[in-house]
Amino acid sequence: MSENSTEVMVGSAVLALAVAFVIYVTNATGSSRTDGSYELTASFRSVQGVSVGTDVKVAGVKVGSITSLKLNPRTFRADARFTVSDDMLLPDDSMILISSEGLLGGNYVEISPGGSPTNLEPGDEIEFTQGAVSLVQLLMKFVSASSGEADSAGPAQ
Repeated sequence: MSENSTEVMVGSAVLALAVAFVIYVTNATGSSRTDGSYELTASFRSVQGVSVGTDVKVAGVKVGSITSLKLNPRTFRADARFTVSDDMLLPDDSMILISSEGLLGGNYVEISPGGSPTNLEPGDEIEFTQGAVSLVQLLMKFVSASSGEADSAGPAQ
């Protein structure tokens, strides 16, 4: 009988830890919070390296996250929906771009606030966008430009 009570106690402790972990993860990721923020949209040429849950930052500080990414079949652009905390009043001429955390880091969405006296309202679209820059494409341009310079120089006389 004492074996059964020990198993029940250990099982209860494991279950309590699992529930505590789920609550912690939900609070840490902000999945349960919908109040305290508003939603905006933007349309990008490329959202390479960005997915649902990617951070949205202003001046390097997280102010929201991506909630939805869909391809627009008419414009062939990626339409993004994202949340921004209520205390962030963004001017309507703000710019949004996809930035890289470094050579080996992931991408995040950066909002560069404008200077307009009019602010964006919930559901508005940020019109000024810059998509992800592909490091591979940049390297290919550099390599092809370097080899083109060497070919045009010709032999030394």
